[in-house]
Amino acid sequence: MNTIAKLFTVAVLLLGSGIATAVQLPGPLVDTDWLADNLDGVTIIDVRSDIKSFTTPPVYSRDRKTGQQQLVRVGGHIPGAHLASYRHVRRARLIDGLRVTHMLPDKKDFEYFMQLVGLNKDSTVVIVSKGESNGDMTMATRLYWQLKYYGHDKLAILDGGMARWLTEGRETSTDGKRPPQGNWKITAERKELLATSDDVATAVRSGGAQLVDTRSLAQYFGTYKKSYVTAKGHIPGAKPYPNEMLTHPTAPAVFTPAKTLGTLAEQLRIDTDKPIITYCNSGHLASGSWFVFSELMGLENVRLYDGSMHQWTLEKRPVTALKLEL
Repeated sequence: MNTIAKLFTVAVLLLGSGIATAVQLPGPLVDTDWLADNLDGVTIIDVRSDIKSFTTPPVYSRDRKTGQQQLVRVGGHIPGAHLASYRHVRRARLIDGLRVTHMLPDKKDFEYFMQLVGLNKDSTVVIVSKGESNGDMTMATRLYWQLKYYGHDKLAILDGGMARWLTEGRETSTDGKRPPQGNWKITAERKELLATSDDVATAVRSGGAQLVDTRSLAQYFGTYKKSYVTAKGHIPGAKPYPNEMLTHPTAPAVFTPAKTLGTLAEQLRIDTDKPIITYCNSGHLASGSWFVFSELMGLENVRLYDGSMHQWTLEKRPVTALKLEL
């Protein structure tokens, strides 16, 4: 058998065995056209907190004037997607005797969780959220950050999530069958992506890194706070960069163009040539601005303060209220 015939035989055997053909991701964001063309070469991880919707058909209505079908509620999933419950993506951890919720899980817990999701090592991963809101898209960015922190590089997010997939009338499934347990392994712990409370305190004192508050302006100024944050206001010296700017406000919640996000950062006096630490209340929304600065803009030295205002105020560290700091 000559070389060409041997290669052809191997290719047929691989296709017959169901082994996915490797694909090259075009970037940290992929669109629906790209994903539809490359379904066989990627592992789709669907992350959502409303796990019942994974096996529930989507709901549509029809506009009486135009007759057009409109998406009312996301349901179902892209065929072959693996469900990851967002409630289990993060864990409570004890830090200096304080119980801090919504934190990055330790290696053992996160590795086992991703194996239960069905992830295998060396997989090319596309993360899909419901895509109905900014909060949905930051579920995707939070899981992206955690996977990257623990060494997985072949990662992208579906821009606009499941809402965009559905509004374009693409094929969906309501199958609830769980995939086999995967063999994914943690290969690194990239501490350069993570900021601790002490790192943030150093930035407050020295100004060596810019603190970027990604919460709403009401929370930044301190006219409102989440119940699990014990003091109103923001970390001293932090600049606002409200997360609501990062995506379209309604479904499908596609990302704002990176060039526009860069202009908004300039207007808010965020110097993209200097180190950045993003934070919010619990490290959820802050993953969105981390994703924008680190992955979409390609900036170096961007870290996420995992504990964010929840941990900062539990530790009774200083806050500033009713003051804009630019």
